Amino acid sequence: MSGAILFIQEDLKITEVQQEILVGILSIVSLLGSLGGGRTSDAIGRKWTMGLAAVIFQAGALIMTLAPSFEVLMIGRLLAGVGIGFGVMIAPVYIAEISPTKARGSPTSFPEIFINLGIFLGYISNYVFSGFSVHTSWRIMLGVGILPSVFIGFSLFIIPESPRWLVMQNRVDEARAVLLKTNENESEVEERLTEILAAVGMGNAEKIEEKAVWRELLNPSPSLR
Repeated sequence: MSGAILFIQEDLKITEVQQEILVGILSIVSLLGSLGGGRTSDAIGRKWTMGLAAVIFQAGALIMTLAPSFEVLMIGRLLAGVGIGFGVMIAPVYIAEISPTKARGSPTSFPEIFINLGIFLGYISNYVFSGFSVHTSWRIMLGVGILPSVFIGFSLFIIPESPRWLVMQNRVDEARAVLLKTNENESEVEERLTEILAAVGMGNAEKIEEKAVWRELLNPSPSLR
């Protein structure tokens, strides 16, 4: 948005106050999206929460790209913010839950790395597309943001669901199968599965009443090693 805002101001004739609202609203909406993402991921799974985040962001980016006015642009910006909030919340959770125990540290840094890489590539694309007409340049700048979320959407048909979430749904055999894909040592798989069972409150593979999200924050269950 930083590179596009100058062209948006000239094309849509928006005021300085509208510029500030347009730029600043994303952080607020992303926060709300992050708060809602936790409960959503518990309901539909980590993997499909990422898919939902991608779809919401795609819709927002498309609306912004085609926006004929400030009001429509704001609607797209709000949707994009919700999608970003969902994605920022669920990505590190999924990576931590799917990664092998011995190699978990490095993969959990990937979200931050790719966020900063995306910002860097955004500045480059802004420079590349700044040579187009005022009406076209900012639309292309915002439109290219759809591409990463499309890639995420396709990847969902390849990546497995989180084993922790599968255990929460009492799908222990599926969780074991996922762990076997990401861990070569079968004894380590059984050890980690036992830890997950204990962490989500399932003794002897029997599911007990789930704690609410906020209660879990105040009184967390045992951490996974």
